[in-house]
Order: sequence, then structure tokens, then C-alpha cells
Amino acid sequence: MPENIANSLSSSQIPLSLFDTGGDARKERATQMSKDFLFTWKVRIADYQQQVREGKTVEQPTLFDLPKTTWHTADEIDPFSLPRHPSDFYRRPDIEPPDDSNQGCLYFQIDHVSNIVLYVGETKLSARRRWLGSHDCKDYVLNYIELHRRYDLDVAVNASFWYHVPPTKKILQQWERELIYKWRPPFNQEMWQFYGQPFGKL
Repeated sequence: MPENIANSLSSSQIPLSLFDTGGDARKERATQMSKDFLFTWKVRIADYQQQVREGKTVEQPTLFDLPKTTWHTADEIDPFSLPRHPSDFYRRPDIEPPDDSNQGCLYFQIDHVSNIVLYVGETKLSARRRWLGSHDCKDYVLNYIELHRRYDLDVAVNASFWYHVPPTKKILQQWERELIYKWRPPFNQEMWQFYGQPFGKL
């Protein structure tokens, strides 16, 4: 879709067929994605997430009966307001998150140029230890950045962390799931029904 047309459409008006994950569309990959398709794909996600920030989306029902805590809830976390770290922080010992303890965290991969939360995850390990291991999202981020460079488009994918997490793994996973369904980040498997999987393993 040409850029001038995409700019004139709201997120609800962009044809759903562009993001249909049925049939051959399941095989759509970053190597096949045109510049116009990439632009439209990002517009739809960014528009939705901006509505979330402005409180204009339909409020998602709580997925779980979560116990009350004295500190925080998943719903109060704004990923865009968190400190930024390079997306490959786990490879750079000179750049550490502010707290690399083993208490766990929620982590986010965010494109701060397009203002898109790309991925939400959780771990009870340190963020560094979790990302030094096997993690499909690393491939998604690399493919995403590579495609932007191919088209000479600005991109800035950063990692952000939220350390005020509940002490039990089960509740942390519930927080993660609430955030995934709230923000609809395209790299999370639960959201492939909306956006396809164009940046999966090639």
C-alpha cells in the first residue's frame, strides 16, 4: 500500500487481508515483505498501541484472579517510559541493566522510532542469563532490523526491563500474559493471528 494511502487510513480501516495468517500468508517472511507492506504492517500495530496508551481501546478483562499486592500491577506498566538498553545487551558486558539479580523481571523489545512494543517476556533469571540462552525473539529482532536497513529506514530496537515483579513464577507469567493481550506485540506467538509471523526464523 502506498505511503500516502496508508497515512489516510486509521488502524481499523487498513484491510485485514494484509494481515491474514491463513493459507499462503502463513509463509510470508521478511525477505518477501515489500517496503509498502512493512510500512502498513507497522502502522496498524503502532496505531493500536497508541490507542492503548491513550486509554481508547476496549478494556481487556482480567484473564486471571490475581492476588492483590502492595506494590504494583501489570496494568500500570508503560513499556515506553522505561529506561532503554541496546537490544543486544546480553552480548555487551559493558552495558548492564540496572539490576541483574536473579529476582526476575519483565522485559520488552521496543522500536522507539516506530513506537511499537515488539515483544513482551518474563524470566525469574537475570535478564542477561535468559537472553544468553536460546530465545527465538533474538532472530525476530535481527530480521526486523535487517529489513529496515535493506530499505534504508530508520529503526532503533531497544530492550527495557521492569523489575518490580511478584515473587512467584506463576503470577509473573500471568502478568506477562496480561501485557501481551493488552499491547498485542507482534513477535509474541499469541499475536500471530493478528499480524502473521513475517520475522520468524528464515
